[in-house]
Amino acid sequence: MSNDQPTPGQPPEDDDPFLKKPQEPSPPSEGQPYGSAPPPPPSNDPYGSGGGFGAPDPLAGMPPLAEPGKRILARLIDFLIISIPLYLISLPWGGAVDVNGDGDDGFGDAVASGYSGHQLLWSIIGLVVYIAYDTYFTHKDGRTLGKRLLKLRVAMLNDGRVPDTGAALMRAVVLWAPALLCCPCLWWLINIVLMFTDKPYRQGLQDKAAKTVVVVAR
Repeated sequence: MSNDQPTPGQPPEDDDPFLKKPQEPSPPSEGQPYGSAPPPPPSNDPYGSGGGFGAPDPLAGMPPLAEPGKRILARLIDFLIISIPLYLISLPWGGAVDVNGDGDDGFGDAVASGYSGHQLLWSIIGLVVYIAYDTYFTHKDGRTLGKRLLKLRVAMLNDGRVPDTGAALMRAVVLWAPALLCCPCLWWLINIVLMFTDKPYRQGLQDKAAKTVVVVAR
């Protein structure tokens, strides 16, 4: 009998609702000697190529990958949850976005003035708020408010756990920093395309950086 005790303050592994559950081994079939491995089951990998070259699929035992359309909608909900209150708070100081320009200076001048003065300050404030929001909820249980509404969650690719603080922060920074400071349209376009085309795990750039995936929340 083992006398190993769990480390104080460390919850047992079974308490993590997002830890992927290994499949129980099946008893040997008739005529099969004990101790011999059963033949591998036919391939039915919903994620594409799996681990490749006989390697186990990291997502074996985890829920299905999230649909790209639901991921986009969840991200839009999160964006509105943050951006609307942030914009209303900024109104007494001139607003986070300049809507009073006469439009005669051309597109180049509009871009050049878009991150000047108080607007640059509000862009930085917004960046901090977005990153803090995403990091907190992703580390808490893998679900921002948008993902919770659409029954999605973020999981570590290797074992399905809720991302730790470092992974959650990395994911949030890679997701929001380029989108809010330099190239929003291009950044969102790249990530949307990756959601539909990346194989086998539909990872956006933020998922690749943090080694996460987005799956259905059971």
